[in-house]
Amino acid sequence: MIIFIITAISIFFSRTSQVLDYKWEWDAMPSYFFFLDAATGKFKANILVKGFVTTVKLSFWATLLGFLLGIVSGIMGAKGSFEQRFISRVYVETIRNIPSLVLVIIFYYFVSSQFLDVLHLDTALRQSGPAVQRMTGILFASPGQINAFISAIIALGIYEGAYVSEIIRGGINSIPNGQWEAAWSLGLSRKKTFLLVILPQTFRRVAFPLAGQFISTIKDSAIVSVISIQELTFQGMELMSATFLTFEIWITITVLYFILTFSSSRSIAFLERKYALKE
Repeated sequence: MIIFIITAISIFFSRTSQVLDYKWEWDAMPSYFFFLDAATGKFKANILVKGFVTTVKLSFWATLLGFLLGIVSGIMGAKGSFEQRFISRVYVETIRNIPSLVLVIIFYYFVSSQFLDVLHLDTALRQSGPAVQRMTGILFASPGQINAFISAIIALGIYEGAYVSEIIRGGINSIPNGQWEAAWSLGLSRKKTFLLVILPQTFRRVAFPLAGQFISTIKDSAIVSVISIQELTFQGMELMSATFLTFEIWITITVLYFILTFSSSRSIAFLERKYALKE
């Protein structure tokens, strides 16, 4: 497999140079990660590192929101009333049958402009102190980007939450009825049985599918580049239009996404093996 990959990469580089007469300029790429600030004499993060960090932040908050929405919808879909199950099913089926790109665009132009702009959050942040702006920039985005960033988080969170909902619902339904009956025989109410017995077992069963959904969120985060969120894909496109280093930039971005997703998947696999051994 490794030999095949190396051969394919070699053929690609060879054909690109011969057929397209493309001049590779890999020596320019390091400067787009870090640059030396002449004023301070220190290295600072450049466009690709900033985009990478934004992708991580966006994926984290979208996953957290999707997880919360998914838990609520999953519980409603598994053990709720008829109305709750109906609402959960409508949410899941609607979101899962809408392309994520369309959802992001619709939410940004039709929902964000009607609600987030009314809150004047960006104006409030601009008028706040440097410490608040710095902390907001570290956790989320700059005041000028905060509305678009929150829109992207909500849109991605709603999209990922539909998939998390099905994972949670399936996990709850997979718990044998004997667990309910055993808890009731000990005098636990239905509510306490669900919170203390069923739900903990559910999370143990679906922990790794949920972790896999986080990896999916990282890849899905690339679509928010269409609303000018300065994440990795957006920064790559901006850099490509300015430098015309098409292949170098897209290969670099591919490698950065691969590093992020592969390291996450390997960490999940390690925890899964460790968990299996304890079982």
